[in-house]
Amino acid sequence: MRSFWAAWGGWTMDGMDSFIYSLVLVPALQDLLPRSGIANTTANVGFYGGLLFALFMVGWGTGLIWGPIADRFGRVRTMMFSILSFSVFTLLAAFATGVWSLAVFRFLAGIGIGGEWSIGAALVSEDWPEDRRTMGAALMHTGYYIGFFLAAAANYFIGSRFGWRYMFAVGGVPAIFIAWIRRNVREPERWANRVEQLGEKWSMRRAFLLLFSPRYRRRTVLNSIYLVVSLIGLWAGSVYTPAAMTYIAERAGRTAMEAARLASYSSALLGLGTVLGALIVPFLADWLGRRITLAIFYLLMSASIWLAFGHVFYMDMRAVGWFIFCSLLLGLGGANFIVYSFWIPEQYGTECRASAFAFTTNFGRFAAAGFTFLVGAGVRHFQTLGTPVALTAFAFLVGLIFLPFGEETKGKPLPA
Repeated sequence: MRSFWAAWGGWTMDGMDSFIYSLVLVPALQDLLPRSGIANTTANVGFYGGLLFALFMVGWGTGLIWGPIADRFGRVRTMMFSILSFSVFTLLAAFATGVWSLAVFRFLAGIGIGGEWSIGAALVSEDWPEDRRTMGAALMHTGYYIGFFLAAAANYFIGSRFGWRYMFAVGGVPAIFIAWIRRNVREPERWANRVEQLGEKWSMRRAFLLLFSPRYRRRTVLNSIYLVVSLIGLWAGSVYTPAAMTYIAERAGRTAMEAARLASYSSALLGLGTVLGALIVPFLADWLGRRITLAIFYLLMSASIWLAFGHVFYMDMRAVGWFIFCSLLLGLGGANFIVYSFWIPEQYGTECRASAFAFTTNFGRFAAAGFTFLVGAGVRHFQTLGTPVALTAFAFLVGLIFLPFGEETKGKPLPA
């Protein structure tokens, strides 16, 4: 169980740090754009907000290096270094003097955050009993969205009162968690035994190249496509929820503090929806299979993004209440990510499991970064946030086309 709490805690801190920027996007850029010689307009906030999201995702994508490191040197040690990395650079973002210094710190924080999911999923999959492994991976994933709650609470009590810089300072807290992991968590026996069998001939390079061997190549390509779809929906869709809520609240005549708190409410519901989804996903996956379960959540996410940003965002009356409700739907649709937490580890052997998870989950971020940048450019072109974000709903329809070709692992044990 200690391995689970380490993975869950690390993923929680990861979620908190990654979502802090979404909560403070508008006030941070409104402060930093003039300092960088750029006009503080809605169009520029949308454009540079999208650009910084894209750079963050490129950094997150670079985090694929953590997979081979974890396969060669261990899940627990690698996890500690990734937590230290994203904590330090999130803290340093509090001292940004302009848009570009903030961009650098977010890029570097993204590299650290990029390792947490793959390491945690491999750790829990290998350490939990076979009959509870699916549920364990799903529960681990709830940590990311509990992190949304923590970020929303911090924004409610700290960000709304003291400003966006204090929110990034809060992001340095996860570094304290490393001491507990070092003293209490051991490497899973499955990984230790496999490394002992392979001996010195095993290396980071071999772990990575195995993903493209005839045995795994097709799975790796398809899994990467699925993650591109999900990441477009997350980073170009639900992550813009706090910013959209802020604009809706301001349009309704709410004060800056009220707008910040409404953004916190919507973020909390976003997390709540996905936590609820985490309790549903394992049962659906064991009943209907991995592919059908993912298809259900693809459809839900697509419909939620289109409703929230294509319709509710432009409502003249009652937009605040309806968008808060849509935040819950977006969170529930976001549970599509939970399927990957147990599905991808089931498709690869122990010697390359973390590499496979890191590559497929992080490679997609490069493509998603491009789409996120396009959303920002769309905001600048259309002078509105809603329409460009709403169009990302179509990505999930593309994902549905490729799902029938995926590897179904329902009822199969974790590969040795």
